[in-house]
Amino acid sequence: MEEILHKGTDSEEKVCEWKDPDQLRALLDLDLREHGESHKQLLQRVRDVARYSVKTCHPRFFNQLFAGVDYHALTGRLLTETLNTSQYTYEVAPVFVLMEEEVLCKLRSLVGWSEGDGIFCPGGSMSNMYAMNVARYWAFPQVKTQGLWATPRMAIFTSQQGHYSMKKAAAFLGIGTDNVFIVQVDESGSMRPEDLEAKIVQAKSQDAVPFFVNATAGTTVQGAFDPLNRIADISERNGMWMHVDAAWGGSVLFSKKHKHLVAGIERANSVTWNPHKMLLAGLQCSVVLFRDTTNLLMHCHSAKATYLFQQDKFYDTSLDTGDKSIQCGRKVDCLKLWLMWKAIGTHGLSERVEKAFALARYLMHLLDVGPFVNVCFWFIPPSLRGKENSADYQESLSKVAPVIKERMMKRGTMMVGYQPMDGHVNFFRMVVVSPQLTTKDMDFFLDEIEDLGKDL
Repeated sequence: MEEILHKGTDSEEKVCEWKDPDQLRALLDLDLREHGESHKQLLQRVRDVARYSVKTCHPRFFNQLFAGVDYHALTGRLLTETLNTSQYTYEVAPVFVLMEEEVLCKLRSLVGWSEGDGIFCPGGSMSNMYAMNVARYWAFPQVKTQGLWATPRMAIFTSQQGHYSMKKAAAFLGIGTDNVFIVQVDESGSMRPEDLEAKIVQAKSQDAVPFFVNATAGTTVQGAFDPLNRIADISERNGMWMHVDAAWGGSVLFSKKHKHLVAGIERANSVTWNPHKMLLAGLQCSVVLFRDTTNLLMHCHSAKATYLFQQDKFYDTSLDTGDKSIQCGRKVDCLKLWLMWKAIGTHGLSERVEKAFALARYLMHLLDVGPFVNVCFWFIPPSLRGKENSADYQESLSKVAPVIKERMMKRGTMMVGYQPMDGHVNFFRMVVVSPQLTTKDMDFFLDEIEDLGKDL
């Protein structure tokens, strides 16, 4: 483990030792056979797994919205796996039931709620689905027992840069992806409130009932923040549930300097927040928080299994939170966040957020882009400079990022993602998260992009 951590966090090591799939299959020897292998062989298998995996803790892994490692959180993850318990009753997980309650309470207080509810979920997409399901139950409680036939056509609203989990949730819950109305965004990627109002009118004209609006705090690509107060005004006027997908951007609540980005979040009915992203709690660590104090989460999901949630137990059965979940067995995801928070305090988590912003600002100053810690840009190779008005410019530019990404992966020096979006051809999305980063890494990043693409 020490060797893996050392190599995985050393900037002199490769982020990835790239192999084509057929090569990798041969190197790993993935076959499962009748008889087991020796300890020596198994140790080599473990080394191979570590060697050929992507080092997401590497300082120059910029590819996703998670990166780096916090050793306190890692200790929590190791302890969780060792104890191997399920977080559904106080009987089987007494420490973690109380711990989850405390962590959720502290997170809600940062949102601005003195009361409420919540639960840890297996990822932001599931947290968003929980919110949508509870919102539907809030609007049409008969759906739990009678099914969708007992409800009218329902309408969901999210921006064109909102997370794709909104459509997945609509499909999974039987609401239907055709009933997800896509709201336009401005140049920064933020939802246009005037278009939200227009889409609500459109939905009503089609005999659909607007019941759920998803606002985003930190979009996946541009890192944009929707105007939450204006969306809250519209939601309240139309009697809709307002959810904030703050999976990425929720951690700005730790920063006195930057929490203005989520002004109005306290007016939401529910909030998704992923501490495994900017806070580095480690995968997976996601919560959905509710302002509701009427136990909607329990009423919506409860099945009252008598073999697990007996009401005549010798302790306070309200501590058995498992019936709030759509899962039965549920991993303990609160320990890693709790232990990290205990170790460095609210102040330390605030500093972590502030450092990410500071490094992103440094990079943005060099590139002149971006409002958050997502830095999106094109690299224009020498052969295309000054040719912006040529007929094939956009087509040629679209091919630059994929080629640089291929060279980057094979060289192994760093890892950064690219994508097209809303008519824009492929561009790079650099994400600044890891507290191990310095301005030297920001300079290296730009120099490496230039070197990888100088001959295109």
